[in-house]
Amino acid sequence: MIVRISGEDQYRLADEDDRLQELDEAVIAAVSDGDEARFRGAFDELLGYVRSNGERLSEDDLEASDLILPPADITVTEAAGEFTGEGLIPD
Repeated sequence: MIVRISGEDQYRLADEDDRLQELDEAVIAAVSDGDEARFRGAFDELLGYVRSNGERLSEDDLEASDLILPPADITVTEAAGEFTGEGLIPD
């Protein structure tokens, strides 16, 4: 799976990644509750997981992204329009 963090880089992660799904669910819960502090912690953890566990692709690699995460500075209010229903990570 190719994951892009908006405004940053693309990363290759395993197609089946349970931890990524768990982190997405934590972000969804924080967004649903409108809890900015909990959202910030959960979203930062999600981005950190992608950055540290994914293989960063070179800028010359033109593979299409399977998943695009919002930029790191998104607020819980802005995220409410993106993290809905089943979240960003496809099942």
